[in-house]
Amino acid sequence: AGAEKSLITLLSLLDYSRFSVDLMLFGHGGELEELVPKEVNILKPLKYTEFAALSMKQAITYSVSHIDFKMFSSRIKYSLGIRKKKFSNPQKARIFWQSVSNVIEKNPKEYDIAISYAQGIPTFYVADKIKAKKKYAWVNVSYRLDDIEKEFQKKYYDQYNKIVAVSDSTKEILLETFPHYSRKIDVIYDINNPNFISKMANIGNDYDDHFAGVRILTIGRLAHQKGYDIALKACKSLKERGLKFKWYALGKGPLKKEIEENIKVNDLAEHFILLGVKANPYPYIKNADLYVQTSRFEGFGLAIAEARMLNIPVVTTRFDAVYNQMVDGKNGLVVEMSSDAVCEGILKMITDQELRESVIEYLHSEKKGNVEEIKKVYELIG
Repeated sequence: AGAEKSLITLLSLLDYSRFSVDLMLFGHGGELEELVPKEVNILKPLKYTEFAALSMKQAITYSVSHIDFKMFSSRIKYSLGIRKKKFSNPQKARIFWQSVSNVIEKNPKEYDIAISYAQGIPTFYVADKIKAKKKYAWVNVSYRLDDIEKEFQKKYYDQYNKIVAVSDSTKEILLETFPHYSRKIDVIYDINNPNFISKMANIGNDYDDHFAGVRILTIGRLAHQKGYDIALKACKSLKERGLKFKWYALGKGPLKKEIEENIKVNDLAEHFILLGVKANPYPYIKNADLYVQTSRFEGFGLAIAEARMLNIPVVTTRFDAVYNQMVDGKNGLVVEMSSDAVCEGILKMITDQELRESVIEYLHSEKKGNVEEIKKVYELIG
């Protein structure tokens, strides 16, 4: 939940004597919602958000009792639309908005500033359903779009005064798709507050299995982007090499069943452990021996930054934005995007004591966090 945690950090740093903030969520009741500052007004869920959470039987009952089948029809349209084949996230977002936007109500208020803090559906929502004097769109992934998605999304981004990329590489990749936006794209890094993370790392629960070997941790949505197939192959190789370890993963997502099946087929149940989602992941990071990121692409890589702030050595794949924060051989290892390379990187970081001590020493000395990025936010929103 990199974007969500970044938003919580940003909200925790805002001066509420200057700003009044409404927050619209597309998913309510999540673990991170309790961390939203009390000064923030969380708006009531959209009617369609509540409807989509109903079972199919409940949805039919609701539609019949209200003599209104518009939301039901939109839900079926979207469901059928994404069953035909595997779609990318931008494709799913387009199909969703084309299917249900007509039943999503507009916000009746007029705002000075409206921000969509993630690409896709939030961007479409703020463009279509919010009235504001200025609109800003955050982009927090490497956003390459085919011609269909580019054409669809352009009409929404055209409505924004500024587009904010969370890293220089994210900006560069976005400009490959939308070169005509060069004058309205700014870079504001995901904000990391080391004091908040250090405080959270010392409260709450962590591993409870009393394991005495090497603890490896990965944080990320159980999705193709995060490269869990790479992680699982590397895990199998580490097991075959005789390493005493457990590899834990924090996250949930569409590939959960597929990952669980892979774990079962390759007899990795004692070595690759899915922990689900934790509102406070920081004790898990703090008590890991190694943080591993196997992502195919990232806008920034917030979990890596969090591991660095807690002085945990990192092994990561070489995704687009990785060198925005990684110094290969200094604060961790950057390896090729393959299971063999990840396996070798892990073994090197664990067995090369001199390297490990050097990395940990470097981590203790490098700059922590970037709360100064809040100044850029203030400059943007006035």
